[in-house]
Amino acid sequence: MERKIEEYYHKWKNDIIRKPLVLYGAKQIGKTFSVLKFGKEEYKNTVYFNTENNKPLLDLFQKERATEKIILNLSLLSGETILKEDTLIILDNVVENSIVRGLKSFGSEHSKYHIIAITSKREKLNEFKGEELQFKSMSAMDFEEFLWAKEEKSLSELIRESFMKRKTCPFHKVALDLFQEYMETGGLPEVVIASIEGKTSSELDAIKQKILDIYKKEIALNNNLIDIPRGLEVMNSLPEQLKKENKKFQYGLMGAGKRAKEYESSINYLVNNQIVYRSYKIKTVKSPLSSCKEPDSFKLYACDDGLLYSMLHLNSKQFLTDENIKEILYENHIAKTLAESGYALYYYQSEGKAEVNFVIQNRMGQIIPIELTTKSNSKAKSLSVFMKKFTVIQAYRVTENNFSTKKDVRYIPIYATFCLNDMKR
Repeated sequence: MERKIEEYYHKWKNDIIRKPLVLYGAKQIGKTFSVLKFGKEEYKNTVYFNTENNKPLLDLFQKERATEKIILNLSLLSGETILKEDTLIILDNVVENSIVRGLKSFGSEHSKYHIIAITSKREKLNEFKGEELQFKSMSAMDFEEFLWAKEEKSLSELIRESFMKRKTCPFHKVALDLFQEYMETGGLPEVVIASIEGKTSSELDAIKQKILDIYKKEIALNNNLIDIPRGLEVMNSLPEQLKKENKKFQYGLMGAGKRAKEYESSINYLVNNQIVYRSYKIKTVKSPLSSCKEPDSFKLYACDDGLLYSMLHLNSKQFLTDENIKEILYENHIAKTLAESGYALYYYQSEGKAEVNFVIQNRMGQIIPIELTTKSNSKAKSLSVFMKKFTVIQAYRVTENNFSTKKDVRYIPIYATFCLNDMKR
């Protein structure tokens, strides 16, 4: 399957000041597969090491700092000849600082060896950081990549063209139907492939449950033992948190007497490792938006729409007929799409309870409000109130309808949310 990150890999390979690349992102999103595919297509050979519980490899990086000696030993361990410029070295599941220190030796020398390290431990990046390395995040498949996988690339191009040229999409109903299919599968490659192969909803649920179990095992790796059950509580409460009319995270939903201070570390762990995304409340707007956030008021969203679909125990009929359920999934989709595009998430709520689902800030410093409008809240006026109170250049309403523009507000269909990443430029 084609992934957007492949374009970045090619730029990295051809960069004259290329350094070892640290690729990070949650488990099960296709990091290893995409790198192996890149190696197969672009190099004479690929040398792969799983660093997890690999004592010989760990011993090597603990003892050696000379790059040529490291390469010689990697060649011996793999039984493969490692060629400058023509071999891709992949180090998977990297968590040990000694391995990263070894990689920095290659970066400081501007070595001609091509190395990609893969990790799901985003919180380790503070320990890994250094100018000797390059860093790149990867996320699950967005709806555009889902269309590519479904051999609907021409449709994705039409959607982008409609967004850029501000015109209606001629295949709106087809796109909406495919998007509703994406809501059930989500963007985890294993689930997408199973869906394309015609697996039943029950079979898709089983795969998603397996992945949820993997994420729960990740939580169990938390160094602070007391935060493990708390992290699981937070994750398990997510469906009920999002089903509330006011989606602000409430500790009381996990039981009487639960306090914010007890769960702060657990929630930070989930956010840092991209298991959930967090959106902070703001009551005023100024640049930077981070100066407006209320740290104790936030919403949490699932990292994948398909996982949330299963956590809500939905079937296709419920999703298509229950507007409140549809609103939950659509809001989650916008949140994860924006977060995975690199935006910090905020939502606006005034004293009068007017709420704009998302407020983001692009690289130019522009403040952009985004309101979700569904049949269950079709008369929402919060965006209009927001625009009167604060000066904004761009504003969006996300709906199930086709592209249009009304009173300085751009209306975009829910399936075109991936186009909002263009606003970062």
